[in-house]
Amino acid sequence: MDISNYIDFTLLKACTSERDIIDLCHVAKTQKYYSVCISSCFVALAKQLLEDSNVKICTVVGFPLGNMSTEAKVFEAQKAIEDGADEIDMVINLGYLKSRNHVFVLKDIIDVKLAIGSTPLKVILEISELNKNEIIKASEICVDANADFIKTSTGFSKSGATLTAVKIIKKTIRNKAKIKASGGIHDFETALKYIDAGAERIGTSKAIKSKSNNRQIRNTKIYTDYIETVLHKNPTSTMQSNSNAQH
Repeated sequence: MDISNYIDFTLLKACTSERDIIDLCHVAKTQKYYSVCISSCFVALAKQLLEDSNVKICTVVGFPLGNMSTEAKVFEAQKAIEDGADEIDMVINLGYLKSRNHVFVLKDIIDVKLAIGSTPLKVILEISELNKNEIIKASEICVDANADFIKTSTGFSKSGATLTAVKIIKKTIRNKAKIKASGGIHDFETALKYIDAGAERIGTSKAIKSKSNNRQIRNTKIYTDYIETVLHKNPTSTMQSNSNAQH
């Protein structure tokens, strides 16, 4: 059961060295992860290291507090893309969200999204700092701002992702945006639970390996996606399935 294409392999520690980034990119290529998620100062280096692979480069903006000016976030995002970033993870302005200045929060996200164009934008909510109603409101603002993903956590606050929060976000946004669960996800079984809850991407600093057994969990999103892909590629299998069901 392969979840490698869900993984943003993450290294955002303050003391991260160039050697650490080299090792991170090597593991990401070996495991065929979707992306590496790194600080913007290392984007150019990662671009060189990953040029012969399909691994994408994700970087963070306004990290980890989110309370710098919008202009600073816009500049940081644009510079990261110039250096080779494929995706941007920006931190929402928690202070203005707590102040219920929802217009500022909306504009903050919109300005970054407009500045980066078609580049996917993930907005980090930092759910450990929010109550249920604030998570719902923040999710609605992200959808209104045309964010591509809503991300649970930075990994620098009191706690990381929770299944409850992911389910709340999923119920709020439905299919209008995607979800990245991040923070405290260190093994295959936990990652699978978040994918089942609605996450389209998993942020983790641990090298999670997919299980190689033949066990099929028919209720999982991975299994459902696999079946839909097979049927799309081979429509005759749908007819055969229907025919078998009638006999």
